Amino acid sequence: MIVLGIDPGTAVTGYGVVRAPGGPGPLALVECGVIRTSPRLPLATRIRDIFEGVAELVDRHAPDAVCVENVFQGKNVRSALSLGHARGAILLAAALRDVPIAEYSPREIKKAVVGNGGATKEQVAFMVQRQLRLKTPPSPMDAADGVAAALSHCMIGSLVP
Repeated sequence: MIVLGIDPGTAVTGYGVVRAPGGPGPLALVECGVIRTSPRLPLATRIRDIFEGVAELVDRHAPDAVCVENVFQGKNVRSALSLGHARGAILLAAALRDVPIAEYSPREIKKAVVGNGGATKEQVAFMVQRQLRLKTPPSPMDAADGVAAALSHCMIGSLVP
């Protein structure tokens, strides 16, 4: 099973592609990185760039599932709204390609990967490194968060219809 995990953001969207073997054996990192957009560009252009970046990842890796971090409730309404735009582009890219989508809260992802829903970004990156037997944690942190989203789906494994 191939899972594409995504940590959405309008400036930086982190992603990770993880292969989970059909039987016993270790998980493997296929690819990770970020989709960057320029804050100088109009929001519509940035959303298009995120959509195209995710669509390209889905086309290239043909994942069995796309796992996207849910919007968290924060103090800044503008940030939450902006994050919602990025999530919409990501969900549309997966849906147009008929890839099942799983959504987990940041707390659920941290609990699955670290064992603590209140874990720090550094703890998440360390556990991603450890679980995938990597020499160093994925970088930047947004990429590590995307990999963590993919790992959490491999561990939790429930798809949202």
